[in-house]
Amino acid sequence: MDTETTELDRILAAAAKAAPALAETTPGQRAGWLVAAADALDDAADELITLAAEETHLPAAPRLKGELLRTTFQLRLFAGVLDDGDFLRATVDHADPDWPMGPRPDVRRALVPIGPVLVFAASNFPFAFSVAGGDTASALAAGCPVVLKAHPGHPRLSARTSEILRAALLSAGAPEGIFDVIYGIEPGVTALKDPRISAASFTGSVPGGRALFDIAVSRPTPIPFYGELGSVNPVVVTPGAVRARGEQVAKGYVGSFTLGAGQFCTKPGLLFLPEGHGLDATLTEAARAVGPQAMLNERIADGFQAGVARLREQPAVTVLASGDPFTPTLLSVRAADFLKADEVLRAECFGPASIVVTYGSHAELLEVLGELEPGLTATVHGEDAEADDVRKLLPALTRLAGRLLWNDWPTGVTVSWAQQHGGPYPATTAPTTTSVGTAAIERFLRPVAWQGFPDALLPPALRESNPWELPRRVNGTRL
Repeated sequence: MDTETTELDRILAAAAKAAPALAETTPGQRAGWLVAAADALDDAADELITLAAEETHLPAAPRLKGELLRTTFQLRLFAGVLDDGDFLRATVDHADPDWPMGPRPDVRRALVPIGPVLVFAASNFPFAFSVAGGDTASALAAGCPVVLKAHPGHPRLSARTSEILRAALLSAGAPEGIFDVIYGIEPGVTALKDPRISAASFTGSVPGGRALFDIAVSRPTPIPFYGELGSVNPVVVTPGAVRARGEQVAKGYVGSFTLGAGQFCTKPGLLFLPEGHGLDATLTEAARAVGPQAMLNERIADGFQAGVARLREQPAVTVLASGDPFTPTLLSVRAADFLKADEVLRAECFGPASIVVTYGSHAELLEVLGELEPGLTATVHGEDAEADDVRKLLPALTRLAGRLLWNDWPTGVTVSWAQQHGGPYPATTAPTTTSVGTAAIERFLRPVAWQGFPDALLPPALRESNPWELPRRVNGTRL
């Protein structure tokens, strides 16, 4: 049931009221809240995993157990980010009468919470990109209240996870209004338009994300909108890799594009192989061996079937594997025909479908890569002896993606300090940011400089005594 107007207003008012109090909390306090939330979710694991399996058709083990582990790990990792303190980017420039461009005043800069954040939960990761997922964790770590718009694909799980998360945060000492959940498309849009919301995040389809992005930036007061939308995630295989381990690469590719029934944003959708690769039989056999797969919900299943139908209608395409509506579909096309074909071949088909593109030369491969839309990842399977040829591909691949992989598969996004999960549009609406990894906290912080203030009026992160013992840059030197 959709959240009623009066309840939505109460939730937004509570978030707005909590924002100033949250901004005054210490990183250590927020770290404690995140750990308490992780502990509470771990304690409720059996209940939550059962609910998730019932609503999403995903297997309890290893998928959902692993995803819940990832979710609580994220919360604890952001607690570590807060303990580290570097995320505030505290910078102190003391007054300097001899500064080369003229006398310099005392200027101090740090990041502060942006304010209440609206998080649109995703369908395909009911834990890691949903109620207590990475967007929620990073926003709470930044010191921002979170209003979570639940995904209709798992409403009971969303409600129960929200109850556990909210209770854990409040019991650990967080202020009322720090977290709440809303339901329904219209309440979500209403919240996005509300001036009490300062930023929003989204993981989902290009049409849905673009519509919300347009709303966010066309408000009387526009706000940042961090949307993760669509991606085809190309994989390039070099001639040397085909000769050295072609069958291994082919089987690995099928395993990657069918993982989770192809319902990952990092699913590889295009496999570039040199002409004469001789791997069609291996690819076909591996795809057929996977068998029918359950989709998350009826809407996604219908979209997948429609997408496969459009792909198969393309006259230049050869079907390597296809059958039952929900068995893996693998198609093949020559690079020259791919360049002339309808754009449907270059678009994401969410589900277990992929296309093999055969290229005749390095130049032709570069031409095709130059025509692709950007995405989240780009992968190369090659041999060290081909370094010179691979190096020529890197500018094109860097243009396409936020994460490049060498002899690996894009499905499987580790949560770490160096991770980058983003890319140019349509992969995301904010290519300078990431939604996975510790840098995700930066989306929900904004910089403020204090010039000439007495020490007693500065935030603790910028006081001369450095009471939080933060890493800082002082007069240009990292301390």
